[in-house]
Amino acid sequence: MQLNLPISCPHFLSPHHALCLLSPLQTVEHGFPHQPSALGYSPSLQLLAIGTRSGAIKLYGAPGVEFMGLHDENAAVTQVHFLPRQVELVTLLDDNSLHMWTLKAHKGLSELLEIGRFTLTGPPGAPPSVTRVTAVLAHSSGELLLLGTEGGHVFIVEVPGFRELEERNISLDQVASSVPDDYIGRRNLEHVEALHENPVDPNQVVIGYGRGLMVIWNLEKQRAIQHIPATQQLESVWWTEDGGHLLSSHSDGSYCRWMASGEDVNEDDEKSDIPYGHFPCKAISKIIQLPTEEGPPFLLFSGGMPRASYGDRHCITVIHNKTHVALDFTSRIIDFFAIRGGPQHIGDPSALVVLVEEELVVIDLQTDGWPVIQTPYLVPLHSSAITCSHHVSAIPLKLWERVLAAGDLQSTHYSKKPWPITGGQNLAPDAPQRDLLLTGHEDGAVRFWDASGVCLYPMYKLSTAGVFHTDADPNDNMNQGTEGEWPPFRKVGCFDPYSDDPRLGIQKIHLCKYSGYLTVAGTAGQILVLELNDEAAEQTVEAKVVDLLQGQEGFRWKGHTQLDVREEPVLFPPGFQPFALVQCQPPAVVTALTLHSEWKLVAFGTSHGFGLYDYQQKNNVLVKCTLNPSDQLAMEGPLSRVKSIKKSLRQSFRRIRRSRVSLRKHHVNNAAKLQEANARLEAELAEMELAPVQRKIEARSSDDSFTGLVRTIYFADSFLSDSSHNTPSLWAGTNGGCVFAYMLRLPTVERRADESVTAQPAKEIQLMHRAPVVGIVVLDGHGAPLPEPLEVAHDLARLPDMQGSHHLVVISEEQFKVFTLPKVSAKMKLKLTAVDGSRVRRVGVAWFGSSRSEDYGESGLVVLTNQGDVHVVSLPTVKMQVHYPCVRREDVSGIASCVFTKHGQGFYLISPSEFERFSLSSRNLVEPRCLVEVPVHTGSTTQRRPQPDGASSAHRITTQDGEDAESAARRVMEHALLNDEKVLQEIQKSLEGEQTSLLENNVKNAVA
Repeated sequence: MQLNLPISCPHFLSPHHALCLLSPLQTVEHGFPHQPSALGYSPSLQLLAIGTRSGAIKLYGAPGVEFMGLHDENAAVTQVHFLPRQVELVTLLDDNSLHMWTLKAHKGLSELLEIGRFTLTGPPGAPPSVTRVTAVLAHSSGELLLLGTEGGHVFIVEVPGFRELEERNISLDQVASSVPDDYIGRRNLEHVEALHENPVDPNQVVIGYGRGLMVIWNLEKQRAIQHIPATQQLESVWWTEDGGHLLSSHSDGSYCRWMASGEDVNEDDEKSDIPYGHFPCKAISKIIQLPTEEGPPFLLFSGGMPRASYGDRHCITVIHNKTHVALDFTSRIIDFFAIRGGPQHIGDPSALVVLVEEELVVIDLQTDGWPVIQTPYLVPLHSSAITCSHHVSAIPLKLWERVLAAGDLQSTHYSKKPWPITGGQNLAPDAPQRDLLLTGHEDGAVRFWDASGVCLYPMYKLSTAGVFHTDADPNDNMNQGTEGEWPPFRKVGCFDPYSDDPRLGIQKIHLCKYSGYLTVAGTAGQILVLELNDEAAEQTVEAKVVDLLQGQEGFRWKGHTQLDVREEPVLFPPGFQPFALVQCQPPAVVTALTLHSEWKLVAFGTSHGFGLYDYQQKNNVLVKCTLNPSDQLAMEGPLSRVKSIKKSLRQSFRRIRRSRVSLRKHHVNNAAKLQEANARLEAELAEMELAPVQRKIEARSSDDSFTGLVRTIYFADSFLSDSSHNTPSLWAGTNGGCVFAYMLRLPTVERRADESVTAQPAKEIQLMHRAPVVGIVVLDGHGAPLPEPLEVAHDLARLPDMQGSHHLVVISEEQFKVFTLPKVSAKMKLKLTAVDGSRVRRVGVAWFGSSRSEDYGESGLVVLTNQGDVHVVSLPTVKMQVHYPCVRREDVSGIASCVFTKHGQGFYLISPSEFERFSLSSRNLVEPRCLVEVPVHTGSTTQRRPQPDGASSAHRITTQDGEDAESAARRVMEHALLNDEKVLQEIQKSLEGEQTSLLENNVKNAVA
């Protein structure tokens, strides 16, 4: 979703260079739409459309071709229909409004715009059911919409102008008067359940009513020509391509085949087939049949499962020749369609596209076994719930290729066919660098995503569960059903939200892109160190236990137990393989993690303390307990608190009752006291004369809960003992506003494998206001952040300045404070405005390039607050540069999930399945740049016409072929003119504004 926000290029430190800063530009959404509710497809445009319950409409074509629109109404999208061979589509919302959208070109790029809305109005005094739309048919002429309603009427509307053609409407009385008396006397027709056009004769449509009656109606002659009296509740209708038969599916799990002969059918002629009979079955909600050039047709339908045994399954059945498969999905089916081959989309079915509630699944129908096609977008990020994320910019090519190779070995079960949805042109430039987004999941998996461009493409999946004993059966193969099983189920899709053990959940990730070392930490205090191996390897992973309590008495851990490590060797596939494991005691959630691959060290923190681990020698270097003696909550753990929920609820209700009684007694007195207190507070604030962006920070109590929780941990090579000798150091910040610094002694490279690394305490800083420390950065003599490990060795960063004075920047939830090193004396600070309760929630260091010089740029702090605002703070002067709203303040999980990149971009979860990407730098924008052109229709003289967009083909309803050709030629000319930017500019120069708007009104269907 792109917001047109103003660009700001403030003078950020240097008066000669304006940095390319802009207000957060929401550039693209990655992942799967939350709560999808409707699906549409245009064969001519090769575009897929998805509508959601929140009123969003999203279009997808070839990888990188994406559009998004949002209805003003906060209503669910219930249906999406493309107009045949045009760039318009119609959406129906559950508030009964219809909306027209178009893909209009502007400066060579298409954008999705809403160009009209319409709501059916019935006669005065008519009940709402008369105009409540239940079925929509986009007629193949591209000029008509047929709207079936709850009251049984069919309204005909001209598009794109939404003009109702009252003289052509099909009223319930007209239909009822033509139905044989013996049928109408026994049943009401009910609502219009389905509308379908005859693929051979566009003048004929079938109207399917809820009670089962189907009426073939001639639009030109405005009369019924055939009645088909089915006896079961109707669910859907399909007209076969030769126009000779109708298929109807019903609520009892049956489907019927009817002759479309123009003569009425008796109930006795009804021949139903219940594929999964004879016991009661669920409804077949949709059925389609597609022919093949050689052999029998494909029959596809959703539902129909035996109610008692498999009523909870979400299935689509595919039958072709002697192959019969029930595709079993893990979430509810929204809709499906089939893609057909050939230039006119009338060839054999090539792919089945299924939208379910939690993912999009595409089945290859041309390859034996009907394998799944890997999706390049719309991948379910939440196949297991996301628990954390980590972004790494500018990945070296060698590491990138090795990760890709490991991922390819995991994808052998996918089809080799290319992605079948190929509409539009992706005009975005190639990504300037290779970026990785790593997501940690509840099931212990870490997924690697290519985040370089518009599509968040899955590269590789690492599973840590194999290191531990879990309840999962390693021989459980979800893709294979039991031989001879009926129905013949086959599990498809990758959405699997059920974790075998919540302790496996990944909480922190750190990847060194230069060395290929990876460390991940989990919910039960486990820290794994992994290295990239191109070959499979069998090895035993031994756990090194770290006692963070260091023998302190009086504490008893009430939370979950640690995971049991497998003692036997484990075969690890190619990719990242664990070679070291640290187990914290107590096994609390790991809250901070970092890795220094040059020093071969991993540092970690929990709510009880922090530690330092040497993964080369597999030894503990340092253990520090930060637990406050009065902090009993830190000993409970997240899972133990669930047990006391009843007690908490009882206490809450008691407090509510007490407060209500007290309010009744003292309501008058309290109101007077409140007014007096407010007046006193205003007077005090006026006397303080605080700066507009600062406030007075109040000290917090030292006995607050979780004061010992380690929020951030940081390695630096800086000056701690004196100003002439730099030394490796480790810094840790806690929830109680305390910063610990340790000097590290590292052996020389030659003796690194034999001599131990040692750590000794060097500094300890206690912030007066005791706000949680959320970030630590050391700046070199030039005021630039220290480079990452191995970054200088790979010639990707300049050597840090070791001549000038270094500075320590401590970021707490409430302020930014700069200290000089090695004395650690306060130099300057910036207080975050907290009039509205702002607190720093996320912080990162970003590089902002200059708008005037390609080679110039400066570093700054990027901060996200609990109010959803983004701040950019200069370094080393810690001055506020820009301040913009970015995330809704109510979206607590979105704020908590935010991760910043090194180049001024960010990601945060807008739903469990979607990342929103934003950018603060106009030099680093990743956004869809694509063009969709109107397909030119040449016409077809054969009886078998191209497959229509939706369900019907595109012949205009007229008796004169000459008018058809003239109309088509006019549309092609209009499109050609309006698609040429130069012609448009000439027209704009030569015409006045009123004439221009008149031209646009006349050329309704032209888009550029």
